[in-house]
Amino acid sequence: MKNLTIALFAALFLAIAGIYVLHFTGKGEKKSKNQQTPTEVTAEGIAFVNIDTVIYNFDMFFDRRADLMEKQKKAEAEYADKENQLKKSAASAQEKVNKGLVTRAQAAEMEQALYQQQQELITLRDNLQSTLLEEEQVMNRQIVDYITTYLEENKSQYNYQFIFGKSFGSPVLYGDAGLDITSRVLAGLNQRYQGEKK
Repeated sequence: MKNLTIALFAALFLAIAGIYVLHFTGKGEKKSKNQQTPTEVTAEGIAFVNIDTVIYNFDMFFDRRADLMEKQKKAEAEYADKENQLKKSAASAQEKVNKGLVTRAQAAEMEQALYQQQQELITLRDNLQSTLLEEEQVMNRQIVDYITTYLEENKSQYNYQFIFGKSFGSPVLYGDAGLDITSRVLAGLNQRYQGEKK
C-alpha cells in the first residue's frame, strides 16, 4: 500500500513537471493564427477622482453632516435624560429599602420596575444607534448619488468614457496625475450645489 502511494505520487509529480516544461519551453501547443492577443489598454477616455477628497470637500457633505450631528446630539440628550431618570429611581428605591420604608413585596416590585426601565433604556439606546447609523448610510449614498448624477449629466464637459473613484483601499491603486480630475469635479459639484441651495 505504501509503495503504491509513493508510485502514484511520483507519477503525478512527473506529469506536472512535463506539463510545466511543455508550457514554458514553447514546445507544447502553438497558438493558431486566429487567436487574438489582448489589446493594449490606453488612458484615452479614462480619468479618476479621489473620492475621499471630493466627499470631504463637498459642501453638501458638510450640510448633511451638520444635520446628522444635530440629530445625534438630540439622541444623546434623550438617552442621557432617560438614564438620569433610571439612576434617580434606583437611588430612591435603594434609600427606601435601606431605611426599611417598604415591604419585601414592594421592594421586589420596585426592583422589577427598575429592571423594566433598564431594559427600555437599552432598547432606546439600540434604536437610537440603529437610526443614526441608517441615516449616515443614507446620507453617504445620497452624496455618492449626487456625484454620480453630476458626472453623468456633465459627461460632455469631461469627455471621458470611464471615471474611476480612487480612495484608500480601493481597487484603483495608482493613477497618473494627468488623469486626475478631482479638482475640476469638486469645483463643479460645489458650484452646482450652491446654485441649487439658493
